This record gives sequence, C-alpha cells and structure tokens, in this order.
Amino acid sequence: MKNESQYGLLLLQRYLYEHTDDQHPASVADILAFWRECGIQAGRKSVYSAIEVLQSSGMDIVCVKSTQNRYFVGERLFELPELKLLVDAVESSRFITAKKSERLIEKLGKLTSESHARQLDRHIYMDGTAKPENECIYYSVDEIHNAIQKKRQITFQYYEYTPQKEKILKHNGYRYQFSPYALIWSRDCYYAVGWSEKHGKIAQFRVDRMTAVEPLEHTAVQTPDFDPAEYVRKVFGMYPDNLCTVELLCDNEIMRSVIDRFGENVQTETVDEQHFRATVEVAPSPPFFSWVFTFSGKIRIVSPAAVLEQMRDMAAWLK
Repeated sequence: MKNESQYGLLLLQRYLYEHTDDQHPASVADILAFWRECGIQAGRKSVYSAIEVLQSSGMDIVCVKSTQNRYFVGERLFELPELKLLVDAVESSRFITAKKSERLIEKLGKLTSESHARQLDRHIYMDGTAKPENECIYYSVDEIHNAIQKKRQITFQYYEYTPQKEKILKHNGYRYQFSPYALIWSRDCYYAVGWSEKHGKIAQFRVDRMTAVEPLEHTAVQTPDFDPAEYVRKVFGMYPDNLCTVELLCDNEIMRSVIDRFGENVQTETVDEQHFRATVEVAPSPPFFSWVFTFSGKIRIVSPAAVLEQMRDMAAWLK
C-alpha cells in the first residue's frame, strides 16, 4: 500500500506538471479518474493528502477555491514568455541545425504544460540565411569549452571551399594545434579565439568550419593581457590584422550608438554644440566601414587619411 501511495504521488506530480496551468486547472474528480487509469484506487482524502505533500516539498500548487476546488501548477522553472524567447532564439539561430532546433524546442516544451507547449510552435522567418547541416558543431563547442576551463590545448582540422562550393580540408588535412581562450558569438556564428601554433599569434577560427576537434594534454599557451570584451570591440567582424587608431567626427545624437559599439569607456571629446570626436582602435575592414555607412554621414572618419581613403574606395565600389 505504501508503494502504491508513493507511486500515486509521483504520478500526480507529473500529471499536474504536464496537464495543468492557470487556464487548465484539474479537479479532484479529474485526478481520481487519472489515478484509476493508472490502476490506482483511492478516495478524495488521498488527493488532498498527496497535494499537501507535494506543496510541502516545494511544488507551487495553486488551489482555485469553489464548490469544486481545482488545482494547477503555479510558478515553474521557466515562465511561458521566457520559453517563447528561448524558442525564438533557437528557431532563428544559424548555428543550430533544423533537426537540432526541432529537438531542442520539443525539450523546451516539456518544461511547461501541454497547453502552453502548443504555444511554442512558433516560426521565425530569417533574412535568407540557411541553417547548417553539420551537427558535430555542438560537440566541438563542448570540447572547446572543456579545454578553456582546463587550460589545455586542442587539435583540429579546418574546412575551406573550392570555387565549385565543394567542402575540403584546408592544407590537405593539416591539424592545427590551438590554445583556446574564449568562444565569441558574432554575426550569428561561433568563433574560437586563442593562440595558434601555426600562426604564432592570437587567431580565430569559425567553429562550424572546425572538424575532428580533439583534446590535448599540453597546457595552453597563455597570453595574460588577452581581454575577450576588448577583442570584440576592436575586431569588427573577425578581421584582426592592422589594428589602428581612428578618429571619428560624430553628431551628438548618435552617442548611444558609439557607446553600444565601443563601450562606456570610449574616448570622446566635445567639438562643438552639434558634434563630438571619438578616438577608437579598430580594424579598418568592410564590417567597420559598413557600420559607418549605416549612419548616413552622422559619423565621419577624420583620420588617418589612409583609412578614409579605404572607405571612399569601398563606397565607390558599392556604387
């Protein structure tokens, strides 16, 4: 009898969690009918007793008092709006394959009631970007995370593409030896940033183009002054070479955008009532110039002249 009571308690916990919410409470009669379907014969007092046990263990069971009391699970690990945000992120991510997206969303649905789970069937329409097909990405990310935490090196091979869009291993399958420092999410892609033995400097690799990632017992090569946040601010779109100091003349109204891009510690000074000057260190690259273009003249490159000329050449090419 004791075992049946414990079994009934576990069944009731699952039933309330999966089938009830504020719009779909369950009555005592509903619970007794469910128990009978599972082969448990019990009375109303058993339901009240079981609910008290679950409540005392920390489960938030709300009672809607009426002529026939009804019960539902109140607070959960994730609220429905939070789950919708997570689903939207999974659905819209280029990094996650369509198959994995479906499986993850299905798992997220198990964190709420069946009724709420149906509301998670949402479709985010992306701007023409395609989902990847290689599910090894997730295992690569996990391996890289482990190496970062343990301060160990990894080895891997890297893909590139032929003019015919055929995927081939770079340098005939050369295995890179790498000390990962951080994983950076940029433009909907993961980049592993760290010390590359081949290049003899800090470099970055697209994780979705890495394959056969394996851990090494070698201690990672350390670069004490490496700052991931600073690296992201300086290296627009993963173009790390030729960093230089650039002066920008900006309209006052876009100060927020400059801070969003470079952080609150960005060096600025007032020029006149309408403008301020920002001094930043960046890689003069197409992503940086594209960012400047988006402000339609409200941000202008003042110096150095070579960077200004590069931007003019890009503008001319775009025309």
